[in-house]
Amino acid sequence: MKKIYAAVCLAALRTASLSAEIKPAGYMSLEYLKGQELSPYSRGSIQNLGAGLMLSGILEGGFDFNLETRFRGSGGPDLEQAWVGFVPSQAFHLRLGLYLVPFGKYNQVNRPHQTVLVSDPFHVGGIFPTSWRDLGATIEGRTQLFNYAAYIGNGLREGEDLKAGQQFADNNANKAMGGRVGVSLSQQIELGASYSTGKYDDADQRSLVLEGADFSWATSSFYVLAEYSRAHIENPAPFAKGKAESILVQLSMDYGSLKPVVSFQKMTYKDAFHGPGSSALQAGPGIFQDGKRWSIGGVYYLSTGFLLKVEYDFNREAEGELKNNVFMAQVAVQF
Repeated sequence: MKKIYAAVCLAALRTASLSAEIKPAGYMSLEYLKGQELSPYSRGSIQNLGAGLMLSGILEGGFDFNLETRFRGSGGPDLEQAWVGFVPSQAFHLRLGLYLVPFGKYNQVNRPHQTVLVSDPFHVGGIFPTSWRDLGATIEGRTQLFNYAAYIGNGLREGEDLKAGQQFADNNANKAMGGRVGVSLSQQIELGASYSTGKYDDADQRSLVLEGADFSWATSSFYVLAEYSRAHIENPAPFAKGKAESILVQLSMDYGSLKPVVSFQKMTYKDAFHGPGSSALQAGPGIFQDGKRWSIGGVYYLSTGFLLKVEYDFNREAEGELKNNVFMAQVAVQF
């Protein structure tokens, strides 16, 4: 990953001098979390310091590029995107390199200044890795009635759970592929469908299939977002296939500088083979999750690019209340 980072940085610096349109950008965020007695934040904690830097540009001949690095917590920089592209028209955009996988809507719009909630939805880090990226190629485009994005890349690898599948070098000979298609029912309403398929084990024998659907309705006074995601996990015999399923429904209202938010989420995850300590040759204790979350909160724009978010999560498991509700506050800056 460090070699890729250095190579793309060098390429971006070389090509930047040839570009007539270079756009630098960045963002930062910091959070405070305080939860009930059974939550991980029962004592209160200031954490999750994050920052990102982005350099994008349009080159001569219809070529463009994007380089984005992201810092999370106390770790070093991590590449979020690093690609070069060819865009002869709005209907066709080819990109080669490291990209955010086009699955659903949230995965590509997940930076702190772009979201109305502090926490990630269940399907982000549940159905697929947080900031799900891949190395390969994408083709995307947009017309008046629909938009599309297709990709081919290394795909996800087998891990203890679906979140652990992120990789930056292929673990088998198979290449994953998929994408998203969106249809505009009006200027305000869009329906989308997503799909991803590939072999995820080292032996190149077992499939991982992800399916998704999304709905968005945007007006000057409110925004509705709904996302449904599902994973089919092929396990070695004699274990049955695993399955994870998640739904998110989110409503935000627009009152100028203030945006109240409410959301509902539900996720089930049943996989008898994986779990902590599992490997391709060793079964784990299994994964059996069934949870719901109601969230209320809001975003207040202190100024352009400077916002404060608050959120309270009511967490429920299948067995009932566990006293692990969490209050969150986040300061985010875009520049």
